[in-house]
Amino acid sequence: MTTSELSTTVRRRDRVAVIDLVGGVNARAEHSLDTAWAEAVRELPDAVVLNFRDAGYINSTGIALIVGLLAKARARGVPIRAYGLTPHYREIFEITRLADFLAINPDEDSAVRGAERSST
Repeated sequence: MTTSELSTTVRRRDRVAVIDLVGGVNARAEHSLDTAWAEAVRELPDAVVLNFRDAGYINSTGIALIVGLLAKARARGVPIRAYGLTPHYREIFEITRLADFLAINPDEDSAVRGAERSST
């Protein structure tokens, strides 16, 4: 299976950083994810939202990279939320219990609203 390189963009919605993920989340995504994370937390956001809407294939290494982001977030006390997961990947996040450590939302607005509520 061919997957595209992951590209990331970090946007701000008030005090929430949104990381847009475009492409495959796999071993080649590590540098892009690390760079996006550093940019996202630079301004001390209330939360970070991961946008999986345009993410492609997520393999086991990609899951491990997401776990690494969760560890970094926990160490900094920054909640992570997600949206845009396909039903398949949402199920994988639930089976692997990733969903226990990041809120999965149906869309960006609900993810940002949830992040704003959790920070007050």
